[in-house]
Amino acid sequence: MKIRIKEQFIRFRLTKTDVTKLAEDGMVTEHAQFVTRMLIYSIVRTNGHRLSIDFDGKAIILGMPGEMIDELSTTEIVGFSENNTQVKILVEKDFICMENPLEGQSDNYDYPNS
Repeated sequence: MKIRIKEQFIRFRLTKTDVTKLAEDGMVTEHAQFVTRMLIYSIVRTNGHRLSIDFDGKAIILGMPGEMIDELSTTEIVGFSENNTQVKILVEKDFICMENPLEGQSDNYDYPNS
């Protein structure tokens, strides 16, 4: 799972393994270790109907409704967004980069209709 943050917009990109783990376990977590602290970022299954997000000082926690997780894991849908919060959220499948990738992509999704 990758995250990208720009101002009030946060984007989560999920590999095939991430989507499977989220569907099976109801949670997927990653972390980035800095010199003195770790940043944790997670997606967790919720009973709600909208994406929600919080930051507790060390972890970014995205709440994702079970219905969305099921749809993401069983259909061709690319992702979901939420624009009604202070932070704009996008959760999407991670597709193979078409140009000069710097990281492994064997677990990424093929582009639809490619």
